[in-house]
Amino acid sequence: MSKIKIVTKEPINKGWSDDKKYCVTDDKGTRYLLRVSDILKQDAKRSEFEMMKQIAALGVPMCVPVEFGTCEDGVYSVQSWIDGVDAEEAMISLSDTEQYVYGLEAGRILQKIHSIPAPASQEDWETRFNRKMDRKIKQYGECPVKYENGQAFIDYINENRRLLKNRPQVYQHGDYHIGNMMIDNVGRLHIIDFNRNDYGDPWEEFNRIVWCAQKCPIFASGMVNGYFDGEVPAEFWKLLALYISSNTLSSVYWAIPFGRDEVDTMLNQARDVLTWYDNMRNPVPSWYLSGYSSATSAVSPPPVLKKG
Repeated sequence: MSKIKIVTKEPINKGWSDDKKYCVTDDKGTRYLLRVSDILKQDAKRSEFEMMKQIAALGVPMCVPVEFGTCEDGVYSVQSWIDGVDAEEAMISLSDTEQYVYGLEAGRILQKIHSIPAPASQEDWETRFNRKMDRKIKQYGECPVKYENGQAFIDYINENRRLLKNRPQVYQHGDYHIGNMMIDNVGRLHIIDFNRNDYGDPWEEFNRIVWCAQKCPIFASGMVNGYFDGEVPAEFWKLLALYISSNTLSSVYWAIPFGRDEVDTMLNQARDVLTWYDNMRNPVPSWYLSGYSSATSAVSPPPVLKKG
């Protein structure tokens, strides 16, 4: 097992990952995050661990990878522990300006993550993503639950496939949204859960921004503006609408095995998306606040959160 001498081990029952997660403490009182996965995932988990080391070397605030190996329960990784709170929960008590500044920081961090290019052997993005969208359209057609005006997503996809041509590919976190972020005890934003990491169009990484926009649209606006240094290209919005259409289309199909509550969550989310995009007629979502940056761009670094 680990070279770290573990003296306490507490399970963490949060998140959607199949990994078993624990907060462990060593004999010196230092806490770590321990993740244990099925041995069949050894190669994928080793790759994830090595990529996390590259990301950490860029200065990305995150659970820093410490140790990787096998144990009787499968394959494990030990990462540094973050003392803090879930960003999603913390945002509720922050001012608009503080929310926006954290969004700017999330966008700038994502820039760093995307600085790692995809391997030269990576399949052409247009071919790969068209195949993915075709599969999602088929699954939606076979799904017993349908969105009100779900056809708007399909129409937007079919009318905008050309936007995929010649898109670059980079390393992706794979699930980049406010639910996979924490704010530590000195107020610094951290990114967690790289277990869905992949390679693809950097702009596709924003397809999870719907979760941010539902919870905190000011944070979501800051994330876009921070990523693009305040100069958001019009082409970004058209492509993002394509990626969100594809992602939303498959969400209800994905949710069915998890029960009615998850299905209702996805139905509500689809209604929000169609409202933001005027039934996919306007590629710039209504939650986006482009002018907010002029009032807050000078506020840096992010504010320090007080305990208590």
